[in-house]
Order: sequence, then structure tokens, then C-alpha cells
Amino acid sequence: MGEVDPAFIQYLQHRPKFSTIQPEDIPVIDISPITNHTASDPCSIGGLVKEIRNASKEWGFFQLSNHAVPLTLRQNIEKASRLFFTQNLEEKRKVSKDENNTTGYHDREHPKNIRDWKEVVIIQEYIQEMEKLCFKLLELIALSLGVEAKRFEELFIKDQTSSILLNCYPPCPYPHLAHGVVKPTPDAYTINFGDIIQVWSNDAYESVEHRVVVNSEKERFSIPFFYLSHETEVKPLEKLINEQNP
Repeated sequence: MGEVDPAFIQYLQHRPKFSTIQPEDIPVIDISPITNHTASDPCSIGGLVKEIRNASKEWGFFQLSNHAVPLTLRQNIEKASRLFFTQNLEEKRKVSKDENNTTGYHDREHPKNIRDWKEVVIIQEYIQEMEKLCFKLLELIALSLGVEAKRFEELFIKDQTSSILLNCYPPCPYPHLAHGVVKPTPDAYTINFGDIIQVWSNDAYESVEHRVVVNSEKERFSIPFFYLSHETEVKPLEKLINEQNP
């Protein structure tokens, strides 16, 4: 099987716990009422808002089905990812990120000062459809918190940015010691909140710590999308502050 470089080995408290939440347990939310333009039933929208509220409070994760991101786009980006990572290291490092270029290839990511068992390339394609989805999702999240649908819109107008990571996790001889990716749900996106949503929601929704697991037999791929606003004020929304939640 070979050995694992100590730089990749996670500290004991950060290693995957296989007895905890599995991907199939995470709530799956069908958002076709907002992606199907012929459907605008207020009851359906209300049901979506309730599902998101419950999943956000209980799990901090949920999955989206019927999200309307075209299958061809998802297939193309997955194909591009696989083709890129089949190249030798010398070729991949020709497009490396550096202090002058924040997009590109790198294999030195260190969460919690431990190297991830993966290689990453950051690209700026496929973003338009994902941003549309994120915008709709933010409206549902706002409604689930009891604020107006457009409440988060102003917070993303200035210096809003998005990025995609193409992650490749090579086979790992000892997957219980390193990090990787979870088993995917076909045609669904897994959503998890970051710290900013936790602050804006005044801790109603939690930024859940999550760990993922590599595979000992074959490489695995993931394509996370980040919808960010680098220049915005981060504090609890005034409407969500009260005596019970100061």
C-alpha cells in the first residue's frame, strides 16, 4: 500500500469519524418551484422556505435537487477537471498560482497546518449559472430567517466574487488518516454555510465543521463553488437581534 507523508496525516481530533453523519442522511430539497418559471405557487415557495429553515437549524447542510444548472455544463467542467489532472506535474505547474496570480494550480493547501490529500486548480468558468442559483438560494435563506427576500442582495452588490475549485484526491493508502471527499448524491448540490451566514443570522444557522474522506482504491474529484463578498459589513442583521438573542 505504501506510506503516507506525515505532512498529510491529520491530528487525531480532526480525523474522519465514520460513525457520524453520512451524505445520504442530509436533507434533500427540491427547488423546482423557483427554477421552473411556470411554477409560482406561493404555497410551494413557503414549503421551500420551511424546509431550508429546518435543515439549516438542524443540520447546517442540505442538498439541492432540480436546481436547473444544465447537465452539459456540469459534464463539461467535470471532464475538464479529469483531463487537467491526468497531466504530469510539470504541465500542471505551468499554470500555478502565485503572489501575482490568485487563480491556477496548487498542491500545497494546509487547512489546520496539515496538507490536504488533493491537488487544486481554480478557474473562472461555469460561474454564471451557479451565481443565478446562489442568488435564488440567498432569497430563500433570507425568507427562512424572517427577513425580506432581497435583504442579502445589497451585501453582495459591491466586490462580489465567485470561484470554483477543481479538486483531485489521489488514492490514499490510509484514508482514515487524511481528508478527501464524501460520496456524492447524483445531480444534487450539497450546500453548507460559512461563517458569514452564521454571523448574519445571529447564530440561528451554524457554520458547521465538516470533514471528508479519501478513497484507498481510486482518485476522487470534487468541484466546490464559492459565492463570496469580500467588501461587506459582517454583523447580525438588526431584525434578528432581540432580548432572547442579543
